[in-house]
Amino acid sequence: MTSITPLRFPQAGHSGRGGDETLWAVIATVGRTDRIAEIYRSRDAALEDRAWRAAQVRAYAHLFARTKEPAPRYSVAPIRRADIPRAWSPLPALGFLRGRFL
Repeated sequence: MTSITPLRFPQAGHSGRGGDETLWAVIATVGRTDRIAEIYRSRDAALEDRAWRAAQVRAYAHLFARTKEPAPRYSVAPIRRADIPRAWSPLPALGFLRGRFL
């Protein structure tokens, strides 16, 4: 497995080249709620991250079944830099912390 480096943005603003540069987002979906889990410069890196997150969800399937919580589903979609929320931060692999979907 190759090393993937997620794209990180400064929290205060998205300084950088053009405001509508296309990036690739890994999207976590639970029910009707979608959240950006991670952002990458290449589609291949985003697909690899999605596969890793899906494997983590499968590995913890018993946890989701025991707690009767829905497991997140992951997808990859293009996203413009300008469409990333200012307060965005990456999601953990299973999409939740302390029993709550982020």
